[in-house]
Amino acid sequence: MGVDISVLGRYTYLATELFWGLIAALLVRRSGSERRAARTILALYPLGYLWDRYTLAAGVFEIPLRTGVEVAGIPIEEHLFMLVVPSMVIGAHETLCERFDR
Repeated sequence: MGVDISVLGRYTYLATELFWGLIAALLVRRSGSERRAARTILALYPLGYLWDRYTLAAGVFEIPLRTGVEVAGIPIEEHLFMLVVPSMVIGAHETLCERFDR
């Protein structure tokens, strides 16, 4: 069974985004793929924002353990999510390619 992090209350989602964001940043930095990650984020961010805005407004999902701070109509944690996920993918991909392409 996993660790119950809901003890962080309304900061739970923010804390998890910061934790995984740190790991993503370390992978991106280690692989030297900062520019690649930045380009990917810039390309995907508008689509992610529109998708998030729509799904939250339509009630597709709710985020109960969040700060309640919204920027441009979506939770701040979702903005972080749209930075963390592509960074994690690029950082992991580049790190794995570096390791296995030797």
